[in-house]
Amino acid sequence: MFNNLIPKIFYDSLEDGLEFFVEGLGFEVGYQDATMAVIVRDGAKAYLVANAECAALDRPELGIDTDDIEAVYRELSTRSPHLLHPNSNRVTRKPWGSREFAMLDKTTVCVIFREWPAEG
Repeated sequence: MFNNLIPKIFYDSLEDGLEFFVEGLGFEVGYQDATMAVIVRDGAKAYLVANAECAALDRPELGIDTDDIEAVYRELSTRSPHLLHPNSNRVTRKPWGSREFAMLDKTTVCVIFREWPAEG
């Protein structure tokens, strides 16, 4: 019955969120007004909201599962190498089994890309 969990990410400036997700990560804007944007890419979606008070309270860490971590890494490390997280800037296997790398924006919103081992 559940299809998607869609995060709302607060920014002091909506432009900061659009810069990271659209320019940096290749999302598209599905909707935008003066204080909110809906961004989409493949099956991922998020709401970016301009609200300085909420942005000051929390800088989220988000995860996106993928079935081709190497292709995502090649694309994003070429598109936006300056956004690679300094502590997770290469695809590595984590103790919990996934292969991951992360991107970090200038406001410290972090997106971790993960590929889980095939179930077998």
